[in-house]
Order: sequence, then C-alpha cells, then structure tokens
Amino acid sequence: MLREPLVLVCTCEIAGRVRGKGFPASELPSRLTKGVGWVPTNTMISALGLIGDTPFGATGDLILVPDPDTKVHVDFDDGSAEEHWYLGDIRHTDGRPWECCPRAFLRRALKALYEVAGLQLRAAFEHELMYAGVENLPGAPYTLDAYRRQGLFGEVLVAAMRQAGVEPDSFLPEYGARQYEVTAAPQLGLKAADDAVKVRELARATAFRLGHRATFAPILDPNGTGNGVHIHFSFADAAGRPATNDANAAYGLTPVAQHFMAGVIAHLPALCAITAPCPISYIRLRPNRWAPTWAYIAERDREASLRVCPILDVAGLPAASQLNVEFRPGDAAASPYLALGAVVHAGVDGIRRKLPLAEPRDIASLPEDKRAAAGLHHLPQSLGEALDCLAASEQAAEWFGPVYLDAYLRHKRSEIKMVADLSEQEQCDRYALSY
Repeated sequence: MLREPLVLVCTCEIAGRVRGKGFPASELPSRLTKGVGWVPTNTMISALGLIGDTPFGATGDLILVPDPDTKVHVDFDDGSAEEHWYLGDIRHTDGRPWECCPRAFLRRALKALYEVAGLQLRAAFEHELMYAGVENLPGAPYTLDAYRRQGLFGEVLVAAMRQAGVEPDSFLPEYGARQYEVTAAPQLGLKAADDAVKVRELARATAFRLGHRATFAPILDPNGTGNGVHIHFSFADAAGRPATNDANAAYGLTPVAQHFMAGVIAHLPALCAITAPCPISYIRLRPNRWAPTWAYIAERDREASLRVCPILDVAGLPAASQLNVEFRPGDAAASPYLALGAVVHAGVDGIRRKLPLAEPRDIASLPEDKRAAAGLHHLPQSLGEALDCLAASEQAAEWFGPVYLDAYLRHKRSEIKMVADLSEQEQCDRYALSY
C-alpha cells in the first residue's frame, strides 16, 4: 500500500487533551522553524469536543512550533503507522510566545522560582489509568495475577517510553478495577511535563495497538476508585545539587522549601481548579478514598494534599537526593504544563512572602468534623467552587494574565453547563470516552 510518512506537532492545552497538526515528514526541517498554522479558539475546545464560550471567536492566527527536544518516534513493529510527533510552543506569527501557551505558562513559573530562590524544580508525574484489556476479578489489587493478566501492555508501554526519550521508573497493578500505575523518572523543569504528556499518549497508543483502550478519566464509577495524577517534586540548586532536605528541620525541609509548601497550601482552593479541572474530578476527591479532601501537609499520609515521602536508610542513597514531596489533588484532565506551572507559581508566592508552614501534627486521626475548628481548610467540593476560588485569587490573575485567566474560566464554566443535566454515572461514562 502506498504511504508517505507524516509528522504531527502537538500541544496539550486547557482540556488536557493532546491536539495538533500534521505535515509530510520530508518538510520537518523547515517546520522546526516556521511551525504550522494554529487558531486561538482551538484552546477553547472542551474535553467533550465542543466549544462553549470563547473570547477569541473565529479570528486570529498563531503558529505551533515543534520543540526538537520533545521528539517522539516510536515504531511498534506491528505494521501500524509509527508514532511520530513533537510537542510544541504556541506563538504569535512574529515568533512571540502566545499569552495562552501552556508551555510558556510553565516556563514563566520555573523562571520565577529561579529568580526568587535560585532553585530548579525536579519533578515526576505518577499516572493511574484503567486498562480495558484485562478482566476485572475480585482480590486483584496489587497482585502478581493482575500484573500477569495485562499481558504485553506494560512491557510494550515501557519500551515505547524509552524509545521516545522518557526514562521509565515503575509499572504496577493498582487498587482499582483494571487499574495500573506508570511513572517516569524525575526530570528537571519543562521536561517533566513533556514526559507526562508522552506517557499518557504512549499508554493510549500501546493499548490501541493491542486492540484495547487505556483511559485516564478521573473516575469511571461514582462508587469506585478514581485515577489520580500525583506530582512528585524536589529542588536543585543552580549547579544541580539537591536543595530540599534539612534533616534537623520540620518535615525534613529546608526553610525555602517550607515557604514553598506553605504557598501551595495557601493557594490550594484555587489550584484545584487547574489540577483537578473536570466536573467528575470532585467525585474522586471525596473522603475515605485515599484522595485529599483537606489542605494540609503531612508525612506518609495519603489523604494529605502534600505528602512528604519517606527517606530510605540505605547505604549509597543520600537522604538529600531522596527527599521529595508529592502533590496529590490532581488528575489527567489537567494539562501537565498548567498543573505543574500552577503549583510552582503558588510555591514561589510562598517564598516571596516567607509564609510559615504549620508544625507537624497527627491530622489523619483528627475526625472530619473537628478539622475546620483546628484551622484546616476543606478543598473545594465541586469544579464550580474551585473556579470561584481561582477567579477571586489576585495572585492567580498575575500568574495567568488577564487573557489566559478569562479563557480558562470561560472554558471550564462552559464545560460544567455541558454536563449539568447528566447523572454522576452518565458524566463518568462520558469522560471515560474523552480521557
């Protein structure tokens, strides 16, 4: 059959979906400079495929320019078309970054962190997904049997990740029905988010070639287990040396790291609108699901919004290089660029204002009805509530800028209306097809 190879340049915008535009592979050298044409209102396409409300209308022209460092070229060696695509930056036609480019949003946050504290961010995204290629059997969570029954999915996915320049970290059967978890190794800055996008798309690509589907929807059954995306992060100094751990301080965190975490905690109600940005995200974020519902930091507590991960006392593994903090109120409805960028922006605000971090205490044993009186703040319980917090945040307006924040709020408020008449199960069914 006659074929000509194609290459796509892609972006992951507000809806958390990867969209792009293709061209003949022979044109790649010139496209690395001039990119492809793009339209402002593309960023307003919802996860449901509809455009509800757009500030851009039908006007405007942009370009989507591939970043050579993000190349994905994976041959599954099964006769199917290769996965050949790049992630890119959205720019004005004169080359300036567009104010609503998600990668530019993250770059601004990382630049602010370095300017304010002289720090770089190292991060890794831990993804949970449901794989349709296995039968749901009782007693399967974390079992060798559940690992065995997924067949080739894990091995093919890990091979595809490595071929795409993503260093695999782990793959395992998770707690939920047909649920698996895949994590890439930590990377500095922008590459961590690039890798997160690649992992999601390569998981979908692998499942497709095996005749099945992988979905990252926040939750498939209102009474079941959800899919989270946990962001692990730590800091490095300008020379790349670990800069998170102080063994003699609260939580084992340096003073600047404590200020960063305090900033994240302070902004969590608004952050949820970005990191858990789907109506059904808030079905997952309910009590007794090992999902966060309150804004606090704790050590080894999987219902904390920020979990300080344990340090292994193993020879050859310095504590300073191990310590990381896990941000837990997120899912794959979020663009990794926006999710990570928002967390960094919030942390930088905490550093600038030298916000204090609460002293460690046993919050896990504190009853739900006693937590507010103890000074804890509940996370938003709906996307609408989270969006109201985001709209009211003066700092978030600075992070996004007026155009991007307006577009984001319109996008998400329109999406709420699109599913308002559906039951929770109908909403879950609909988003399972989208993510």
